Order: sequence, then C-alpha cells, then structure tokens
Amino acid sequence: MKLIDGKAIAAQIKKEIAEEVAKIKAADGKTPHLAAVLVGHDGGSETYVANKVKSCEEVGFNSTLVRYEDDVTEEELLACVDRLNNNADIDGFIVQLPLPKHISETKVIEAIDYRKDVDGFHPVNVGRMSLGMPCFLSATPSGIVELLRRYEIETKGKHCVVLGRSNIVGKPVSMLMVQKAYPGDCTVTVCHSRTPDIKEITLQADIIIAALGVPEFLKGDMVKEGAVVIDVGTTRVPSSKTKSGFKLTGDVQFDEVAPKCSYITPVPGGVGPMTIVSLLKNTLLAGKKEIF
Repeated sequence: MKLIDGKAIAAQIKKEIAEEVAKIKAADGKTPHLAAVLVGHDGGSETYVANKVKSCEEVGFNSTLVRYEDDVTEEELLACVDRLNNNADIDGFIVQLPLPKHISETKVIEAIDYRKDVDGFHPVNVGRMSLGMPCFLSATPSGIVELLRRYEIETKGKHCVVLGRSNIVGKPVSMLMVQKAYPGDCTVTVCHSRTPDIKEITLQADIIIAALGVPEFLKGDMVKEGAVVIDVGTTRVPSSKTKSGFKLTGDVQFDEVAPKCSYITPVPGGVGPMTIVSLLKNTLLAGKKEIF
C-alpha cells in the first residue's frame, strides 16, 4: 500500500508556480492577483480562506480579502462581484461558499465573469470542461486528477466509482475521469444516496473516489484488493484526543481500507492541500490569459 502524499505534491507544485511567478516579475510582467470574498464567520471557510491568502504570499501572488458580515444583502454582494469583474488588476476571484440562506449561490456564481472564475463553478467553465475544452477546472477535481498524474496511476480502461454527485466534486470528477485523456479513459459509475447495493458496485471498482461527506462510509469489506482509493471527505467529528476537541475525518474507514489498497489518500494531508494549489494554478493561468 502506498500513501498518496498530497502535502508533498502540493509543496512541489507551489515551488513550480513560485518559479514561474519570479520569471514573470523579472520580465516586468504583471504579478497574478487573486481576490477572495468571505461572508460571515464559518469556521471551515475562515481556515480555508486564511490558507489561500498564505499560499498566495508563498508563491508571490498579490491577494485581496473582501469581508462581509452574515447580514450582507444579495444586492450588496452582487455589486461587489461586479466591482471585482471590472477591476483590471484582479486576475481571478472566488466567493467562498456556503453563503447565508438569504443569498442565492446560483445568482452569485452566474454573476462572476467566467474569465475570472478561478473556482471553476461558472456554467461556462463547467460546460467547457464537460466538452473537454480549455477552461478553469474546479479545484478539488483538478487536484484529484493531478495526484493520479503525479503518482503515474494507470486509469485507462479502469472502472472508477465516484461516491457522491455534488456540483463541487462528484459530477465534475466523474466527467474528468471519463475524458479521452490521461488521467481519464475510465468507465465511470456514480453512486449517491439513492443508489441501491452500493457495496456490490464498489467491490468492482479499480479506483474509488469517495466524496459523500459521510464519515467513514467506505468500509474494508466494500473494497477489492489492489484498489486505488481517493478520500475527499473532511468532516469535523468530536474527539477527546485533540486540543481543539475535534478531528478531521474522511469518508473512508482508513484502518480497514488501507491494507487492501495499492494507493490511498490520507485525511488530512491527501486531497485537501491540492485544492488550494489548483486554485493557484487557475489564477496563474488567468493572469497569463492562457484560457480566455
């Protein structure tokens, strides 16, 4: 069993991005600029956005954080999106999800200029991805594919089972794994909360991508010998063993599943670090105008 080290791969990619940014600056080019909009004080979102700002510094990007309280109106937020769309210095920006209930996430996502949509959530980017055209790939699926590529894991002709059908991970990663490319060329099955006999399906899988958000859903008896398991889950569960009183838990019962795998990602330290790096890659592409 080999552990897929997302932390190490992310550090390697950050180094590659930093070298490219240094070259751009040396040639008097424009420094890539990423902005993030954060509404409210959700713990997970706070941490994630803080990591994004820190990562921007590490690779030499400029970054801007725009903060609003929970009671910001939809109108105010859409006006902010419009300002960022029209700010020539900002190459890409994200509006951190989830948003408060009174704001339509769909409206906000659709209002973002798809040429600055470095989260890859805009319908134009999602549509282009499904057609295999150049686009900003959404960060987590892009990170998963990059891990498979860097570990040179064979995907051609393999049966890939995706657990979960969210717009953020399940749907896009299933599209990427079916593309005529490497990593890709898989036969893909998507399972979700309405799928009967999930165990029968996962037992046939060469590659399992677990993105349900259900802690320790995938058990040892659901995985065949030699499978590749990518765990996207990050649920905070109470723990008496940590200072914070909780620990991050994946969708895979790691101790049971790992011994059967050829490759597996840990939680934390697997897919998580790759998500932020994918966002940096998209921002660099946006700055260089390589996609649009």
